[in-house]
Amino acid sequence: MKSVFFLAIMAVFTLGSCVTARQYEELETRKTEYQTENEKLSKSNEQLKTQMNEMTAQASDLDKRITALQSDTAILGTSTRHLRSQYDKINNLNDILMHKNTTMLSEMTSENRQLLEDLQLTRNELQGKEDALLMLEDQLNEKESRLETLNGELEVREAKVNELQELLKSQEDAANALKDKIAAALLGFKDKGLTVEQKNGKVYVSLEAKLLFPSGSTIIDSEGKKALIELAKAIESQSDLEIIVEGHTDTDALKSTSIPRDNWELSVMRSTAVVKIMLENSQINPMILAASGRSAFHPIDPEDKARNRRIEIIISPNLNDLFNIIDSE
Repeated sequence: MKSVFFLAIMAVFTLGSCVTARQYEELETRKTEYQTENEKLSKSNEQLKTQMNEMTAQASDLDKRITALQSDTAILGTSTRHLRSQYDKINNLNDILMHKNTTMLSEMTSENRQLLEDLQLTRNELQGKEDALLMLEDQLNEKESRLETLNGELEVREAKVNELQELLKSQEDAANALKDKIAAALLGFKDKGLTVEQKNGKVYVSLEAKLLFPSGSTIIDSEGKKALIELAKAIESQSDLEIIVEGHTDTDALKSTSIPRDNWELSVMRSTAVVKIMLENSQINPMILAASGRSAFHPIDPEDKARNRRIEIIISPNLNDLFNIIDSE
């Protein structure tokens, strides 16, 4: 800037003869401006030098810091490389773990899907069992209700059975007593083809034909009549009896043009003759008597025709009370 100023002065002196007052003044003004600017520039230069010195110091400090940073950078580089190597290893391990995790998740998903299917199947089975259980409970309640009803009916039946058993026992006792009474009344005919026994609650009086009838006859002889009268007297006071008189013949065929014409008629006529003797000589109620003929079709001893020719008087208790109990069910 100074050189420029001197050149300007020299130019002014050289051209002095030619410069006007106005131009001179302008030059003076410029000079003043240049001087002012020069001072400013000098101050600015001083400031710049100061700043330069500061910057030089700062640069030196920065160089030191750069050197330190370079040393730190080298260390950091080594650490970074080490860390990078570790990172790569970790990254590879992470990839392996991620792959295993993905595989495990896939397997777990498949296993979970199977577990869910099994769980749903179990739920369905459980629901089915629960439904079946509810059905069984309903059936059980129904059966319990039915069982209560049956227990009530059973109690009623047991009461009736007990009543029947008592009645049967009393009838059996009565039958035994009646048998003993009849046996005692007919004791004198014991060895003359007459037997008395009790079975199934009934009294069976069996009289061989020889005790009652001549061969082929339907007329009762005196000895047989005595036996029938004794029997009738022994039972005439019994009102709750049913008496069936059965006529039986042997297998010898009977053929006649007069009555009886065959064994059927002979068996019926003999049983009827017995009934008449019993009615004519006692107070037996005719309503409890019945006569029937069996001909030769119910033998008691196929080898002994004499035993098969017989009259059986079957005396049984009146079972109306028993039937009433049964019918009441």
